[in-house]
Amino acid sequence: MEHLTILYRGSLASCDYDCPYCPFAKRRDTPEQLRADRAALERFTAWISAQDHRVSVLFTPWGEGLVRSWYRRALVDLSHLPHVERVAIQTNLSHRVSWTSDADPARLALWATYHPGQVPYDRFLGKCRDLAARGVRFSVGIVGLTEHLGAARCLRADLPAGTYLWVNAADGHVYDDAEADAWTAIDPLFPLSRRPHSSRGLACKTGHTVVSVDGDGTVRRCHFVPAVLGNLYDGSFRNALTPRPCPLDTCDCHIGYVHLEPLGLYDTFAGGVLERIPALLA
Repeated sequence: MEHLTILYRGSLASCDYDCPYCPFAKRRDTPEQLRADRAALERFTAWISAQDHRVSVLFTPWGEGLVRSWYRRALVDLSHLPHVERVAIQTNLSHRVSWTSDADPARLALWATYHPGQVPYDRFLGKCRDLAARGVRFSVGIVGLTEHLGAARCLRADLPAGTYLWVNAADGHVYDDAEADAWTAIDPLFPLSRRPHSSRGLACKTGHTVVSVDGDGTVRRCHFVPAVLGNLYDGSFRNALTPRPCPLDTCDCHIGYVHLEPLGLYDTFAGGVLERIPALLA
């Protein structure tokens, strides 16, 4: 194996925001659940450290990871491993960003989402400017709800130069052409998110060079296909890695469809696939 990309999602589900479009809003993990998540993440980090092939990792927690010290430490530690090409996390940026100074900026990246109504605009923008001043790679995104359009336009004008602002189509929302044009003016790649992608039978890198791993080490091809390929820690997943078509009718999440080979998005996002930064900005 030359290179393996891992999407890691442990049991953490608590979040400090209460976005109306998120089922995990204001959820609280018990102390026991937090201890279990921490132990699982430390086990995963130790496994990554012991590998002799190139690895990239995107943490995709249901909740907010960066308010937990063990996620910040994992990102810092993994960023200093020579065989780790990229380590990134999806975050709302609610926590301070000074910890990033301990990481290797050549390998660390953040996928940040702005949630209007959950945080003052200036506070979020200040975090972005702080990250840019520290030389940290990051993208910024927003959910494409009508009530977010004004905030998105402000972000596009105010973010540090060269920052990619992506727009995710809201779940279940059908965009007419005028709406889609308004969002595309902010994010030229919004058409990729506007409608679910027909995916059944298409070649996909998941299950071959990309896998999903949960806190127990269970390996699946991606977050959206429940079939188990094996376990990370006993190595049983390795023999199951092979090129395979997508078994689902559609794929409507960026962390899934970016790996569909006919879409060619590894070229679009070359150098920034995990953190969602297009090649022109990477």
